[in-house]
Amino acid sequence: MTSTLLAAGPASDGDVPAYWAALGVPGLIDSHVHFLPDSMQRKVWAYFDEASKHYGTGWPVQYRMPVEQRLDVLTALGVRAFPTLPYPHKPGMAMWLNDWSADFAERDPRILKSATFYPETGVEEYVNQAIEDGARVFKVHIQVGAYDPREAMLDPVWGFLAEAGLPVVIHCGSRPIPGTFTGAEPIATVLQRHPRLCLVIAHMGMHEYDAHLDLAATHERVYLDTTMFATAFAEAYAPFDRALLPRLAKLQDRILLGSDFPSIPYPYATQLAALHGLDLGEDWLRAVLWHNAAALYGITS
Repeated sequence: MTSTLLAAGPASDGDVPAYWAALGVPGLIDSHVHFLPDSMQRKVWAYFDEASKHYGTGWPVQYRMPVEQRLDVLTALGVRAFPTLPYPHKPGMAMWLNDWSADFAERDPRILKSATFYPETGVEEYVNQAIEDGARVFKVHIQVGAYDPREAMLDPVWGFLAEAGLPVVIHCGSRPIPGTFTGAEPIATVLQRHPRLCLVIAHMGMHEYDAHLDLAATHERVYLDTTMFATAFAEAYAPFDRALLPRLAKLQDRILLGSDFPSIPYPYATQLAALHGLDLGEDWLRAVLWHNAAALYGITS
């Protein structure tokens, strides 16, 4: 069983624990998981229910279930740490989401307390408060938020986060649909201003993979997460040029497992199988599934 899994990768969610055990890691650390307030989660799922209107393809949510059942799924898979990654789409939401996320993190020791922000009056104050209250990761979504990350109002915030050394999971790539300020160029300018900023570029920056790999190669605190990357679903609209595989191998210590659980249109194992299928070796997989995130978030077991 072990040799078969290491040869072929996990075929189903039931295979996942044996797969990571065969690799010799203590479990999985998933850097891209969402838990949102119920009202917001329902709206997100309603949006995906009409995905054909937005993306031109269906998006059947795989883990549409109550919160406790979702937590149980992550337990069964062996996910040992994960954030909640809230994100606002308009002013006045961020503080509420930060308060909700802080409360939610108290219910499970695996949860990395998450926070977010938006370019609005008071943003400096509530970001500093979230840092003081123990936030371990921030989330921003440039396409959904529809704002320019280079805005002067956000410059002090990026500075606070760079000084604190806290990771910011940022959706800045232009898939599944582009935004006015998506792509590598805006965030490259932010990094020029704040070169010590720790960014985790969601979805490997799809579809602008090459440009976002450049950011990681240039800035020692820039990571990329694998959310939906290399799955058949994502390859249909954001294909990855396999000629870039040597760059992924070279950046082994800067790639983090991400899944987008629970709102993915396929089983969780599909993401792991896609990464396995890149044929970058067991050391690369061990780094991506556990060691890189463990070092970033200070997780020891």
